[in-house]
Amino acid sequence: MLCSLTTLFVSSGVEAEAPSILVLSVDGNIVPIVADYIERGIRYAESNGNVACVIELSTPGGLLNSTEKIVQVILNAEVPVVVYVSPKGSWAASAGTFITVAAHVAAMAPGTSIGAAHPVAMGQEMPEAVSKKVTEHSAAWIRSIAEMRGRDAEQARLAVTESKSFTDSEALEARLIDFQADDLDALVVKLNGRKVTLGSGKEVVIDTSDYVLSRKVMNHMQRFLHVISDPNIAYILLSLATIGLITEISNPGMVFPGVAGGVSLLLAFYSLGVLNAYWAGILLMLLAFGLFIAEIFTASFGILIAGGIVSFIMGSLILFSRTSPEMEVNRWLIAIVATVMAAFVLFMVWAIIRGQRRKVATGTEGLLGKTAVVKTRLAPKGSVLVDGEHWAATVESGSVEPEEEVIITKVEGLRLIVTKKKTKGRKS
Repeated sequence: MLCSLTTLFVSSGVEAEAPSILVLSVDGNIVPIVADYIERGIRYAESNGNVACVIELSTPGGLLNSTEKIVQVILNAEVPVVVYVSPKGSWAASAGTFITVAAHVAAMAPGTSIGAAHPVAMGQEMPEAVSKKVTEHSAAWIRSIAEMRGRDAEQARLAVTESKSFTDSEALEARLIDFQADDLDALVVKLNGRKVTLGSGKEVVIDTSDYVLSRKVMNHMQRFLHVISDPNIAYILLSLATIGLITEISNPGMVFPGVAGGVSLLLAFYSLGVLNAYWAGILLMLLAFGLFIAEIFTASFGILIAGGIVSFIMGSLILFSRTSPEMEVNRWLIAIVATVMAAFVLFMVWAIIRGQRRKVATGTEGLLGKTAVVKTRLAPKGSVLVDGEHWAATVESGSVEPEEEVIITKVEGLRLIVTKKKTKGRKS
């Protein structure tokens, strides 16, 4: 009975006692950290003697260099690699199509799809001639992979040249996958007895009887790096860095905004580097940062803010321009962040102007206009009490009796010049 009808899941650092099938899970863009995770997983399966390595795949696509690395690792693997597009409702588009076709055994869950693998340049628009060459190269590459795995090379080519997509049933009919499977247990049942050829040329028969499933998940650092290796996250981090650094520069000594902004900036640069962001977009966003800082310290009547917002939006739009849809920044996110950024800079400018116009409330100048209570008779000299402190005082004219109130009109060194406070008299 398969796995005694029980699937045993174990963490990445724990080996199952019985020989097992290793399961890797990929959900999201194909980026360098994912390529590293899959390579490590396959190497682990090879050294651990696993009967097969199953990659549960759900991806909208990703980077070409990461895809190339994954495909090379799969083609040269010394353990049967099974790509299973799942769970239901998932898709393995673009880069996911190459990975699926490259597997020793490819399977899909009901309601899934693959295809739409037309190449797109990262960060720049390709001339027509260059685009044609890249497309032809990618088409030839996927044809060679399909032929190596005994799949329909022409259907695989159409996924590249015409961005053709396939449902699970269509992919099976087009011979791009080997079978459909409702779940992981069904997949393991159908794997039993399959003959595959490993990277060394050795033929092996997959025997899944009496085997258990073990999972090797991404560790915490890998998951964190995978999360921030997303265009929208990278964009948010860059925006947070801008806000934090502007706050710290305009209010030196706050510390926290500067630290948070610096950390966000470093994480953003990691993400932008991984995603091959367009340098023109980064420079435009840095220009916007400079214009915002200049507006805070210069009275430009909003001209610098307007220029900064325009530069910020343009940089946001071309940051990942001409990429596949899954690798672009969401347009609504750009609109929201640009609005928040404009409101933040306007608030900072307003706060600084308000602070500069505020009347001084400390030191000797802060005493002017205040009310003091006479402690010893002013005739014209004496003493008064103001804000809990005793001051020597001189009345400008006449005399003032103790406990009467006076108004401070001038400060001369440590002596206050006061005048008697006018009071409304009653009609007799």
